Amino acid sequence: MATQTPPGDLRLVDLTKRFGAVTAVDDLTLTVPQGSFFALLGASGSGKTTTLRMVAGLEEPTAGRVLLGEQDISRLRPYRRPVNTVFQSYALFPHLDVAENVAFGLRRRGIRQVRPQVERMLALVQLDGFERRRPAELSGGQQQRVALARALINQPQVLLLDEPLGALDLRLRRQMQSELKRIQTEVGTTFVHVTHDQEEAMTMADTVAVMDAGRIEQIGTPADLYEFPATVFVANFLGQSNLLAAEAAGPTGSEVAVTAHGARFTVPVARARVDRGPVHLGVRPEKLRLAASADQVPAGHQHVAGVVGDVAYVGVSTQYLVRTGAGADLSVFSANNGTEGRYPVGASVVAYWRPEHAFLLPRATGPADRRSPSRDEPVTVAP
Repeated sequence: MATQTPPGDLRLVDLTKRFGAVTAVDDLTLTVPQGSFFALLGASGSGKTTTLRMVAGLEEPTAGRVLLGEQDISRLRPYRRPVNTVFQSYALFPHLDVAENVAFGLRRRGIRQVRPQVERMLALVQLDGFERRRPAELSGGQQQRVALARALINQPQVLLLDEPLGALDLRLRRQMQSELKRIQTEVGTTFVHVTHDQEEAMTMADTVAVMDAGRIEQIGTPADLYEFPATVFVANFLGQSNLLAAEAAGPTGSEVAVTAHGARFTVPVARARVDRGPVHLGVRPEKLRLAASADQVPAGHQHVAGVVGDVAYVGVSTQYLVRTGAGADLSVFSANNGTEGRYPVGASVVAYWRPEHAFLLPRATGPADRRSPSRDEPVTVAP
């Protein structure tokens, strides 16, 4: 028996957008479950905003479909779609007070009794008592909440958020991250959030899709993407990664043996995207620990020797740059919890990790490997 698509799932099917010879979105297919907080994460030019604009009806697809449940909305005009958008600029009407800004959509539909709905929305975004203020009398965070209330009062099936926190300072941005997640949980509306900010996506979203060059590199929960990236691009874009260029000899039991810089390492089979041939052996900086010598490395750990090339104290951690004998650099984040030793620049150290904290990724060889880490990125290890 065929499974039925839930009535509110947003589905993009073979979606493509070209601007002349430039392909901004390339044959994109994904499903955003109804009621989820979904993030499209990518750098400028990755296609994330163009994707959002096609869902909103502000751009017409070159090919493919946009569906809500079984309804194809690809060719509907924006105002006919059960979708609303919150932009980075907020786009509030400066001559209207807060209440009238929020009520705008209802009034356009001919609804006269708007006060109960407006009061409910303002309470949801914690702006009770701000009804008669003008946008110019509000802070950036308050304006963002007004824009959110104005979009939600129309009860859209999908709310699109186009870099909505980009204009806020760091403190307000972090506060609004929590507020947006709270509001989404309360109303249960599907949120699709476009951002280039990795912390923002990981803090708020249930599911994150990492985009590059108009395609999806990987989709999953924030923890899945961070702990076990599928590609070099994801490993380097979502946080930082140390990547050792290595050769994998294939699985032996539950482990894959790899060789890098003449040393042998192992990685669990479950942590290997590929188990034979050219690979990247990856370890996140916070998974590494430092010791003064190899005889201080705990049993069951793997290690690489080097010299401290730089030290940066950032409060919660001390960040070390360890230069290895192969001429490559390792980034190590050591928690400032009072139990870790301190190492000055020039100190000989050993960076060590547990095998289950490593991962293996495919490694293309030659200049055609556009996803290979740059040699001048300090967080990356390469021969």
